[in-house]
Amino acid sequence: MTDTSHTSTHDRELDVVVYGATGFVGALTAEYLANHAPADARIALAGRSRQKLESTRSGLPARAADWELVVADADDEAALTEMASRTQVVITTVGPYAKFGRTLAHVCAAGGTDYVDLTGEVLFARLSADENHELARTTGARIVHSCGFDSVPSDLGVHALYSKVNGDGAGDLTDTTLVVTSMSGGVSGGTIDSLRGQIDEITKDRAAAKMAASPYSLSPDRSIEPDLGRQNDMPLKKGSDIHPSLKGWKAPFVMASYNTRVVRRSNALRGYAYGKNFRYSEVMSVGSSPASPVIAGAVLAGLGAFVAGMAFKPTRFLLDKVLPKPGDGPSEKTRQKGHFTIDIYTTTSTDEHYVSRVKAKGDPGYAATAMMLGESALALALDRDALPSLGGGVLTPASGIGDALVDRLRGAGMEITARKV
Repeated sequence: MTDTSHTSTHDRELDVVVYGATGFVGALTAEYLANHAPADARIALAGRSRQKLESTRSGLPARAADWELVVADADDEAALTEMASRTQVVITTVGPYAKFGRTLAHVCAAGGTDYVDLTGEVLFARLSADENHELARTTGARIVHSCGFDSVPSDLGVHALYSKVNGDGAGDLTDTTLVVTSMSGGVSGGTIDSLRGQIDEITKDRAAAKMAASPYSLSPDRSIEPDLGRQNDMPLKKGSDIHPSLKGWKAPFVMASYNTRVVRRSNALRGYAYGKNFRYSEVMSVGSSPASPVIAGAVLAGLGAFVAGMAFKPTRFLLDKVLPKPGDGPSEKTRQKGHFTIDIYTTTSTDEHYVSRVKAKGDPGYAATAMMLGESALALALDRDALPSLGGGVLTPASGIGDALVDRLRGAGMEITARKV
């Protein structure tokens, strides 16, 4: 049998394949790599239509003119296996991942090929872990889900916080809260489509609904998770309860129900390095005026109404008429004007207070996500000696790429800092 283990991937003819390069985010990621990848990086574009791939490549900077084109359909296992066998890393932007991503993740795990995606689908990530974690540990493949705005800022922000606290000898992380301090950007059609799929799944399958609701739904072994009582992933929080310097009330963050599970998986995969009493939630600022409790409550109600509307066919029909479609996205001007600032506060087991900040320019779901996804793949392909020692498996950005990604993102202009407060 041919050896396809991870130890031999550096001999492969390609460094990175961008699968789904003709889609909106896929094309942005290809453009990012064309502008920022090292000149000697060996990159290919992949998708199901050669004609569309040629069109995408022709619109990229000149250095992409000789990038190879690879045709492979999402349900063609043989073609996906062949594609994965030729490269060190596959980037995939082809979602919804529960529908289109399962085969690709599996053939990468089986072939010792590193893999990164943009999924925010908890049921897909759980299924991938069940199907691929032990296999990828054997082959050495790093299957790293959620390498965009879901969930790099959350995961690396907590990683930076832990690194600072640990370096200072200040104990473990305990109550930890991410605050979206400011953000500007659009919602992608792909994200909406993924949400549709997840809502459909949990409304027809009670076991899936129970799994999705568990705060430890992505943990490698839920039976050994510490009993920390009820954990509300969509809380209303008073700012001063997070840190004395914060004013007003904070509303639930729409991506919290996924990001929190990724961060908890990171903690578990790293042997509970953050601490056995690590409690984590995510909120967003709605200002500090006396009206902030009312605004925060309205945000919570609105999020609940939106999910309920998507679950009810008549209202979904109406929402689908106004929501962005898969492949839709904002203009370049709008993407460049976007930004986000995230602050993560913790109290340590020695009763010290620390905060980390993750901040970047560019629409979080588009320009910034293309940067995060592209740099994740480059770190896996080109910075092997700097990767965490955990080895292969179904991993998270912090546990699978770690400081190698932190360093690359800082070099690309993203702020990732941590300090005592």
